[in-house]
Amino acid sequence: MASIAFSDLITIVYVLVDDWYQSTILHPMPAVPGPALAPSAVLTILLAMDLVPFPSETGFLGFLRATHGDLFPTLPHQSQCNRHAHRLRGLLEPLRRSWLQSWATVTRPQVILDTKPIPVVGYTRPKTRSDFAGSASYGYCVSRKLHYFGYKLVMLTTLDGIPVAYDLVPAHTDERAAADEILDHITNADVWADKGFLGERWQQAVRDATKNRIWTAKRHNQRRTPAPFDALLGAIRERIEGTFHELQNTGRHVERLLAKTVEGLATRIASKVTHLVLKAVLRARFGIDVLTFTILQAA
Repeated sequence: MASIAFSDLITIVYVLVDDWYQSTILHPMPAVPGPALAPSAVLTILLAMDLVPFPSETGFLGFLRATHGDLFPTLPHQSQCNRHAHRLRGLLEPLRRSWLQSWATVTRPQVILDTKPIPVVGYTRPKTRSDFAGSASYGYCVSRKLHYFGYKLVMLTTLDGIPVAYDLVPAHTDERAAADEILDHITNADVWADKGFLGERWQQAVRDATKNRIWTAKRHNQRRTPAPFDALLGAIRERIEGTFHELQNTGRHVERLLAKTVEGLATRIASKVTHLVLKAVLRARFGIDVLTFTILQAA
């Protein structure tokens, strides 16, 4: 295995992003005051923030400015970078879907469904003056016994951990209602989920509407499923735990994104989820493992 320099890796990311941007965006994005920064460069910076373990955006931008200023000679400070990022947030989802279609398409998908808490304001702090008041809510995560104020990230991933669809919903939202926001992105799929998605009527309604089949374990007071099925479900669900662990612990911590506005939080979540798809593209197309900065195979 050969190592790859950070400058080479970020250059590859820029080329991937710019190729998509030039072929997709017909009209240039309007400029913002201050130093010029091309849209492809802004998107590259957003995606590169989770390549290295800087917990804050300020730290990452300082790292770029100090060690790779030649790649971004007009790199502005964090506040202006945020304005650029918020302006281009709407491009992250079509970029993610384009990569997903090119590098993660399967004929009969099997996907994993789960949710993750996204706290935004301390549980006991006043919320009325927060930008999150009115959209975030109080919620409880059963698996972690966690009371929090914020949102719930609901996500469908492939068995390899590549995000297929996702959404942010208020923390109090029922698991099944949260799933309804994204299950129509796929059809005729086997969807592996936990007990939060039980409910024969709801599962049948999903199947009637999308042809997706929801598979979950049973509660103790229900008719038990065969032991081999429970073992299979447990093994499959370990994969999304790995995906959420990677989402949380690679680069910026997803539960401590320090966003002060709903727009800022949405931008950070979108860039982190798109980053997971980018990792799959880099591995599939170039044989690059971004966790170890190594080339696993010849491009």
